[in-house]
Amino acid sequence: METIEQYWGTGRRKTSVARVRIIPGAEGGIIVNKKPITEYFHRADHWMSAQRPIEHVAKVGEYGVHVNVKGGGKSGQAGAISHGLARALVKADESLKSALKKGGFLTRDSRMVERKKYGQKGARARYQFSKR
Repeated sequence: METIEQYWGTGRRKTSVARVRIIPGAEGGIIVNKKPITEYFHRADHWMSAQRPIEHVAKVGEYGVHVNVKGGGKSGQAGAISHGLARALVKADESLKSALKKGGFLTRDSRMVERKKYGQKGARARYQFSKR
């Protein structure tokens, strides 16, 4: 049995986690949760931002990309896919690292939603204080 060469990258954004697998020379474009990327993301800006790393290094038809993503909303998932795709591309070809790093695709955006505090109505919102 022949082993298929494949590279994995994990991307994270907000509360979303994406496991990205790229296969050199495979057909099929980008598949997200067993659906084509344009079918999974209904907004064009989401699927465009998700595939931006592969377009940045001009390797669009060279890899088959399969993604499992969970958690968060569509915007966070698109960011997680972008991060994971960039990391997988670096594993596949180390020479792409400098271009992806300059493009900002390897930087993990660590911003998260601040937690709601007990006894209050939100993360920052407070009930009005009455002195008397």
